[in-house]
Amino acid sequence: MNHFKILTLNNIAVEGLRRFPRDTYEVASEIANPDAIILRSHNMHDMDIPDSVAAIGRAGAGVNNIPVEAMSKRGIPVFNAPGANANAVKELVVGSMLIAARNLCNARDYVKALTEDGDALSKAVESGKKQFVGFELPGKTLGVIGLGAVGVEVANVALSLGMTVVGFDPAITVKRAWQLSSGVQQVDTLDRLFKVSDFVTVHVPLMDATKGLINADRLALMRDGGVIINFARGGVTDDDAVMNALNSGQLHAFITDFPAARLIEHPQVIALPHLGASTAQAEENCAVMVAENLRDYLENGNVRFSVNFPETIIPRLNGCRITIANANVPNMVGQLSTCLAKSDLNIEDLLNKSYGDLAYTIVDLDGPVTDETIAEMRSIEGVLALRNLGKPLS
Repeated sequence: MNHFKILTLNNIAVEGLRRFPRDTYEVASEIANPDAIILRSHNMHDMDIPDSVAAIGRAGAGVNNIPVEAMSKRGIPVFNAPGANANAVKELVVGSMLIAARNLCNARDYVKALTEDGDALSKAVESGKKQFVGFELPGKTLGVIGLGAVGVEVANVALSLGMTVVGFDPAITVKRAWQLSSGVQQVDTLDRLFKVSDFVTVHVPLMDATKGLINADRLALMRDGGVIINFARGGVTDDDAVMNALNSGQLHAFITDFPAARLIEHPQVIALPHLGASTAQAEENCAVMVAENLRDYLENGNVRFSVNFPETIIPRLNGCRITIANANVPNMVGQLSTCLAKSDLNIEDLLNKSYGDLAYTIVDLDGPVTDETIAEMRSIEGVLALRNLGKPLS
């Protein structure tokens, strides 16, 4: 019977770890030659990742802390948990809009600084409250950048609060489009979104195309007194541009989950310690989702919710299974099939998918594959990783 070792680099919710049966899995924070790694925020970029690792699972959505490109070159899938923390982030965005609209943080600081008592305290409270007059959300416009799992939930709940909602996502999936309320207006350009928005919330990964996405030119398009909310990644906003917009009065507030030293002390900045997915429910949901997908990959080779591999799923029958990750080049499947045919192995099922420069194949066979055949297939130019899974675990 196969036995798998899982290395944890962070504290992972217990409910997720329970998805690994103890008779076939060993899970520990220190373990030699792990088959897979599961983590949350641990930085893996300077880590020596053992040759034994076949998969990496991030119990969350963002994977900036994982060297994804390097793993792709080794034929290692990186899994994440998109949508598992969507409700947690949605609630934080809604809370942030309310906090900014009603000036709650500054009002709280004002009251905490009062030293009076009795009637004098009551007088100070009443005389000070006029500094913190706010506004209500109905009738205001929220711009949502990125209509993935989180963005769709934010857009839908903002509609229910009486806001006008506009969204921008040229790559919205069919699944998310179905989930999005028909009341959300989609715009073709970011400039248009900023021009019509009182609030802008961003829900995109950090990459070259999104770095500095919220910049001086776009902030200048916003209505005076606007609010920017960033629970995506720190580099998505140009902090210098945000600071200038706050100082000029163009922006009323900036709420971010990614504090920068020059912004923290600004009275109109609400900086939080990366709380987006910090609820017990979200952490559990993320851990369960990534653990189940890691287990399915290790035992069956199936790929769900990987950021660098194509979704590839074949139900497991009783045949012997091998999986191959390779460079996406012509005649690769043909070469692999030739090796199998030379060994008198019949292919019962085969699924080949590609994702950019990488391709992934699951092959079910009518008999076991010899070590010699495995070695021959691994020697094919372009093969990055080959796993012999044998028969299904009982």
